[in-house]
Amino acid sequence: MRYLVLFLVVISINVAASVPVYVPIGSNTSLGGYANRQSLETSLSNPAASYLMTPINNFRVGFLGPLDFGLEIGDVKGIEDKASDLGDKLEADYSTEAEINAALVEVNASLASLESDAYVKVYGSLQAPFAPIIYKTRNRGAFSIDASASFVARLGLIADDISVVNTGSDFNFESNSSVIIKRATDYRFGVGYSQLVGRPVSGALIVGGKVNLHRMALGQKISVLSEGDGDDSLSMSYIFDRDYVDSGIGIDLGAIWAAPNYQLGATVANVNEPEFKFKKLGNCAGLSGSKLNACNVAIELADKNKLTLNETYKKKAQLTVDAAIMSVNQNWSLAGSFDVNSIAGPLGDKYQWSTVSISHFSDNILFPGIRIGYRKNHVGSQLSYLTGGLTLSRRLNFDLAYGLETAGSTPRSVSFSLGYAFAF
Repeated sequence: MRYLVLFLVVISINVAASVPVYVPIGSNTSLGGYANRQSLETSLSNPAASYLMTPINNFRVGFLGPLDFGLEIGDVKGIEDKASDLGDKLEADYSTEAEINAALVEVNASLASLESDAYVKVYGSLQAPFAPIIYKTRNRGAFSIDASASFVARLGLIADDISVVNTGSDFNFESNSSVIIKRATDYRFGVGYSQLVGRPVSGALIVGGKVNLHRMALGQKISVLSEGDGDDSLSMSYIFDRDYVDSGIGIDLGAIWAAPNYQLGATVANVNEPEFKFKKLGNCAGLSGSKLNACNVAIELADKNKLTLNETYKKKAQLTVDAAIMSVNQNWSLAGSFDVNSIAGPLGDKYQWSTVSISHFSDNILFPGIRIGYRKNHVGSQLSYLTGGLTLSRRLNFDLAYGLETAGSTPRSVSFSLGYAFAF
């Protein structure tokens, strides 16, 4: 059981170096679902937005990035004390089995409470060079192409009850408590089209759609804490392992009402709700040693409904609405967006974002563009963020999301984005 205590202590010690996050890329971090033509990457939030991004009969392309990276940890306040208390109880001298069983009631209750908090999550994404690429035709339609690669991984704890075994001369503790890593990588290629369908005096209605081809690698592995044998199944290289890949197509639809000084938008992502399979666990044929033991433990944990051997991930449809008031050239804007329904990510974490922001994109190469905002996840972790970004020389973009919840004195979450784009 000393490996269980060691795992909890490691989580608590790494608070200072671990900090999350799943947030949209680049300036979307602050601007949310609002499509601002001064920032090309915001066209990725609504399929109708590509029409706004370039003049008629002209191209617009990105250049490099944005590259995004983030970290998130559980609510680990006091976890070191809990780990120490667990260690003391597990290493104490007991004279009878009754004394041990009484102590185990407290130990198992405490261990179960740690399961939701003892985790570390890492996330990253990168747009393909020059993506997105947009071309607007003379008939006021706009075609778009973009591609990206992304990953998310979560290291956590599966808490299984500790039991005591009387060997005759001593008492031994046994448990299938395990470290689990779940990860998803996604190579996505998207083709979209948007069209102006109405232009009354007061504004313009734009609609669009997008087809996304996903190549996803979904997997999970466990390492039994009682083994402590250095199994490499939890190495960082496993995050990018693509030994099992599932493909699918997602369809997004969007609409924007654009007026001179305000803008309204709505997007439905993954209207067809594509489904992807994880690599199956529980096939123990040909395994030996610690890998065989981990496979057998996975089956036992699945029997207790603590693990799913044949897991699937469905990209549920999600409706996002946004609104903004802005200057005619969109240099100034006050905007907000809201996910109407919650969805689960590939690792099971739930998301339902709301954002508010104020931004200024400067036409002067000597003055930076500035954006600040607030972002909140209303389900799952329920984390909130202060967001901000700078655009230097109208090309270099840097954005940051800083978590407002803390674990001790350290924020539980932070992410950043860096990219270089051609000026509009």
